[in-house]
Amino acid sequence: MSTSDLIPFFDERSSEVESYIDFLEKLEEATRAGVPRIANSDYPITAKQQKILYSSVYLQLYNLVEATMARCITEITEAAATSGEWQPYELNEDLTREWVRAVARTHSDMSAENRLKYALEMSAHIVQKIPVQPFKIDVGGGGNWDDEVIYKMAERLGCTLALSQPIQSSVKRKKRDGLGPLQLVKNRRNGLAHGSISFVDCADGVLVSELREMSQSVESYLREVMSCFKNYIDSHYFLRPDSRPNGDTI
Repeated sequence: MSTSDLIPFFDERSSEVESYIDFLEKLEEATRAGVPRIANSDYPITAKQQKILYSSVYLQLYNLVEATMARCITEITEAAATSGEWQPYELNEDLTREWVRAVARTHSDMSAENRLKYALEMSAHIVQKIPVQPFKIDVGGGGNWDDEVIYKMAERLGCTLALSQPIQSSVKRKKRDGLGPLQLVKNRRNGLAHGSISFVDCADGVLVSELREMSQSVESYLREVMSCFKNYIDSHYFLRPDSRPNGDTI
């Protein structure tokens, strides 16, 4: 995937969430006229079932966050490797650190012999001047993405998140449980995934308008984050200044 494919990918994923919220909104409207029922059936949709449906929004939004960040990070390593012309020493300091960590497996628990094996492989790569090959950046365990973790990951890769003031304010504005929208999505998704909160309790007292506002905040934030990553890649900021084509500078 190239950076030109990132936005269509995001649009498709975010439209799924929006479509689902539209459905929930119609369901909520139907409850104002009484207990909603499935067409051509006497089967009622209970308040308990509605809450379960509402809770699924947290899962969908977290999936959107995690998938988006995975794509952004993968595109950085693909940009460094796809052309087949960049040497490890040409990567910027931050990405060089990630390359060494991946190739030499410096953070993996292994025997001394295996550690030597991967160190020799990395040395051969450098001595023989082999261009950067595809590698994977270790982002740690799943279930941790929120705006603070995203900021730290971007900083770790040398990618500046130049977010607009409205987006910065929106992502920090407290929602339920005294948390911003991304932190709330992460916490409730983890609560559901680990069984510490039920689907019914998760959406207790929640209205569709609240879910839509939260979704819009998350989507707007991710769009600006993607734009920053795209600029980082397209401007070759993943390379050292003297290795960038056309003299691109930050």
